[in-house]
Amino acid sequence: MELDLSFIRRQFPSLRDDYIYFDNAGGSQTLKRVMDKITEYYMTSDVQLGGAYSVSLKARERVNKGTAQIATTLNAEHTNEVIVGSSSTALIRLFSIVIGRTLNPGDEIIVTNCDHEANISAWKDLKKQGVVIKIWEFDTTSLQLELKDLKPLISDKTKLVAFCHVSNIFGTIHPVKKITEFIHSHGVQVFVDGVAYAPHRLVDVQDLNVDFYVYSIYKVFGPHLGVLYGKKKHLLKLPGINHNFIAADDIPYKFQPGGPNYELTYSLCGILDYYKAVAQHHGMLATETLRKQMQYAFNLFDKHEEKLTKVLLDYLSAKQNIRIIGDTGSDVKFRVSTVSFIVNNTKSSEIDAKIHPHKIGIKTGDFYAKGITKSLDLDRIGGVIRVSMAHYNTLKEVNRLISIFETIL
Repeated sequence: MELDLSFIRRQFPSLRDDYIYFDNAGGSQTLKRVMDKITEYYMTSDVQLGGAYSVSLKARERVNKGTAQIATTLNAEHTNEVIVGSSSTALIRLFSIVIGRTLNPGDEIIVTNCDHEANISAWKDLKKQGVVIKIWEFDTTSLQLELKDLKPLISDKTKLVAFCHVSNIFGTIHPVKKITEFIHSHGVQVFVDGVAYAPHRLVDVQDLNVDFYVYSIYKVFGPHLGVLYGKKKHLLKLPGINHNFIAADDIPYKFQPGGPNYELTYSLCGILDYYKAVAQHHGMLATETLRKQMQYAFNLFDKHEEKLTKVLLDYLSAKQNIRIIGDTGSDVKFRVSTVSFIVNNTKSSEIDAKIHPHKIGIKTGDFYAKGITKSLDLDRIGGVIRVSMAHYNTLKEVNRLISIFETIL
């Protein structure tokens, strides 16, 4: 079944103008359902939690419901395994501090050189307390993280490996389940950055068996928030970073100084409502399980995004002066619809400057994945040109971009 783009685009108010959004990896457009939940919270439950009066109880119920919806989306075993925070960057930084308190001088953490800097710098800063940081470098030929390069880095002192589910430049999907099995076989925990993956695939933390998983809600059609999943057994053992009288078993609150943002957390309900609406609009019965409805919606998204990606990649591959930075195939098993490339003898920013007058939003640079641009010697041209598509983009929009590329490349 084809994705009904007319229905899809009606769910996003910003798509009613003539602007084309191709910087979705930086931040998606926001659902009207999410906006409505924020307004509803402000208008009918804009009070502090913790009171015995009815409006405060309603506010608490709504905040809890928002967190529960995200736990459902991630397929977390327990609702309190999900921590809502201001951003994925802030949550990774917070947990680097928390986990750092459990480490001793000489303990080791492995990070990659293809992650967003958020999942690198926070861990590297633990060197100040004597933690040893090792770098798992991506293969510059395959442009992937290879287990053969990780194996020599792991020792009996390794405590954590931090890596990304998808590179925000390459668009490559790393085999997280396989990597996690290998790391766990050495008694080591994993911390996965799923920011570039979650907008395109339905995450199942239980199937992946990851210890920690983080992503950005504002890149998944919602408000500017981040979400971090942690296995309950780990969260209970970790020291809190909230007030020191907060109980050790009070999760996720012991990791939320000041508490979560109330109205934005409630608005997360709108995202799950959207997935269900998509599934049911395309023929799935409302009596099916939530998981089946969500997966059905994402299958529709994947199929559509694969078509868009193929059209763009086929065009770029045929241009002699263009080098695609990442997999040149569009197969959804191996990549998401984030496409990066460079133009020979051209600063990437020059292309951006020629595109934006046409009311098309793309972006150029290193996207805080500085390890990639440095390793591939791309800094000298200002990084890559990135076109990141979402399921609400259309083939007409892709062809419009291609027609402009034809005049400037």
